[in-house]
Amino acid sequence: MSALGVIAFALLMYGVGFFFYSRYLSQKVFGLDDSRKTPAHELEDGVDYVPTNKWILLGHHFTSITGAGPIVGPAIAVIWGWVPALLWVVLGAVFIGAVHDFGALVTSIRHKGRSIGTILGEYAGERARVLFLLLILALAVLVNAVFAYVIALLFTKFPSSVIPAWAIIPLALTFGYSVYKLRVNFLIPTVFFLALLYASMFLGKAYPVDISSLAGFLGLEPIMLWILILFTYTFFASSLPVWLLLQPRDFLNGLQVVILLFLIYIGALVANPTIVAPAVNPSPEGAPPMFPFLFITIACGALSGFHALVSSGTSSKQLYRESDARTVGYLGFLGESSLAVAVILACTAGIAMFSADRFAELYSSWAVIKKSAVPAVVEGGANLISSLGIPLDLGKTLIATLIVLFAATTMDTSVRIQRYILNELGQIYSIKPLRNAWFASLVAVLTSMALVLAKEGGKGGLVFWPVFGAANQLLAGLALLVTFLYLRRSNRPTLPILIPLLGVLVITSTAMFMNAVNNAIRGDYLLSTVSGIILILEVAIILEAIKAIRSERVEAEV
Repeated sequence: MSALGVIAFALLMYGVGFFFYSRYLSQKVFGLDDSRKTPAHELEDGVDYVPTNKWILLGHHFTSITGAGPIVGPAIAVIWGWVPALLWVVLGAVFIGAVHDFGALVTSIRHKGRSIGTILGEYAGERARVLFLLLILALAVLVNAVFAYVIALLFTKFPSSVIPAWAIIPLALTFGYSVYKLRVNFLIPTVFFLALLYASMFLGKAYPVDISSLAGFLGLEPIMLWILILFTYTFFASSLPVWLLLQPRDFLNGLQVVILLFLIYIGALVANPTIVAPAVNPSPEGAPPMFPFLFITIACGALSGFHALVSSGTSSKQLYRESDARTVGYLGFLGESSLAVAVILACTAGIAMFSADRFAELYSSWAVIKKSAVPAVVEGGANLISSLGIPLDLGKTLIATLIVLFAATTMDTSVRIQRYILNELGQIYSIKPLRNAWFASLVAVLTSMALVLAKEGGKGGLVFWPVFGAANQLLAGLALLVTFLYLRRSNRPTLPILIPLLGVLVITSTAMFMNAVNNAIRGDYLLSTVSGIILILEVAIILEAIKAIRSERVEAEV
């Protein structure tokens, strides 16, 4: 199979999904209506609730949901074969993942921009709300801890990415001020600042930044120093108005992704390399069973519960009109899925362009590829775009920088979401300090850092990462449940939500149960206990929802 066939299949399905299925969802299922006031207008405060041009918001949403997930997951999952990975990424995105994101966004704007967890409380009771918020809070802490480590690791391995990764901050601040305060048409600064950002990549390649000497002087490892710098930055970034940093930064990052995807896809068309990975490989050495673990290894790119937090946490507060939800929610997810397809091409075809044995070397076992996933993407992607005349070293810098920027963007959004959740918990339990934005941001940063420091070298978050995939998908199932409850109470069609809801809950519950059992057998009782607790939380939330539905039926009969 050549790369051309993969690209054609993916683009065909994306076209069907956006132009037909998302239109059906908009009109028949969600009933989008531009005459309704969105929360961004109704509750506009200039900080979190800000009416935003849909293309700028799409950039924020796209980069916030993307992170490193659709890069690492597919890069590992092709060990089971490129066909199952591709089918899950493309079909899962069109019929499940994009529907999940779209649904969470619409459900939130119909509830004044409130989070999915808060909305669940309205339909299933206060107990379900608190349980859901605690689950979200735990996942957000884990995301921040792991992504901080990943970014710090990339800064040390690819020092050429440091200058462009930090250059985007002053550029984004200037961009946001120009658009919102000086009222400059956003197309003009877009071209100018994007050019400066790419210039910074050449500067980073010429002057790589190595902080080993400074770290040694302070008595720290370089990775730990970077982690401290990153959390200091996110503390301030998470409390700034969204228009000043978050929106413009994500918009510029989103444009970079589009450009890089264009280069990778055009490079794949020009080189048209052959896919060297097996179509199906059900029993790789050391890997868990393909079912259900393929479906949770590839989370972002096919389905991710974290996206519901972004949709209902930040994006719903910035939506200018209801019809924009289709572009932001559904198309935004298809963009992420297209990145996952590019990763599959890089790791199954691009990786072997200059060495026929490279794929077999990297994918010799589960243990090997888990350590080599990101380098495989960087190498394979650089090989593909080299067919356009771009030097390999520059290509690697481009891809490594984008991975850093994605992970950093997700950290920014995740800490902000933690702040929202802590604010909600502060209101529920009348804890006044938690209702303060700066104090809540400080708590969010300190809890994430505590997890980072729980293991030497900043690897604390990695201890619990093996259960994150299943927990993330369980969260997606619960977010679909909230959308289902909303549609049901609104007397709107529920089947497009109910079918993926049941499938996701069955698959991810099975995976979480198997994780708990397997970890117990291996003697890893910590991970086994965490898996069990998450599974119990999920069951408790579902039972609360069922109880609420039954109560509604009884009241209706009376």
